[in-house]
Amino acid sequence: MHKILKFIVIVFFINTSVFAQSDFKPLKDVASFKNKIKEMSKTTRSIECNFVQEKSLSVLTKKIISKGYFCFKKENNIRWEYFEPYKYLVVIVNNKISVKDDKSKKQYDSRSNAMFKEFILMMFNFIQGNIDACEKDYTITCMENEHSYYMKMIPKSEKVKKMLSQVDLYFDKKDLTVSRIKMLETGGDYTCIDFINKKINMNIPDEKFRIK
Repeated sequence: MHKILKFIVIVFFINTSVFAQSDFKPLKDVASFKNKIKEMSKTTRSIECNFVQEKSLSVLTKKIISKGYFCFKKENNIRWEYFEPYKYLVVIVNNKISVKDDKSKKQYDSRSNAMFKEFILMMFNFIQGNIDACEKDYTITCMENEHSYYMKMIPKSEKVKKMLSQVDLYFDKKDLTVSRIKMLETGGDYTCIDFINKKINMNIPDEKFRIK
């Protein structure tokens, strides 16, 4: 189970001028930003998109680039599917985590593992822009540039600190959805994910969240 958890953490949690951190300035009206995210979350029933993931490991000279498909549907449904360079599927429905690769299919209950439970809650808070919930577990600094809002998140929990030193969230100003997640691990490795070709409030069938 710990091996699967480590993989999922790496999966779920990159460098153009839009996201260059030197371009960001402190956000003056944080309360207004929070309200915008809350309103967006209320009206967003589903998100569907492709993603490009960049993984940097200190033991490797080249970065690992992966591509795939992501979708979210209220209340608590996620499908995370890799197409390149390998096929791997993670489906989360409430507390149930299903994982499938070329060789096997497995299912876990996050409630049976405290770290699983914490991670799933964190994921849904990130995706739905639940900033108030995030502030309980992270020290948050909000910034902005012309195109994006940027949240720098430093974990407070000792459990999370063992895995992550920082989480960066980027929100597209056009639709206020998360456009990038960057997770910096304690050892210096990081995972960055760009969400592209987003479709908001499309009809996503329940079958998308079942593994056959």
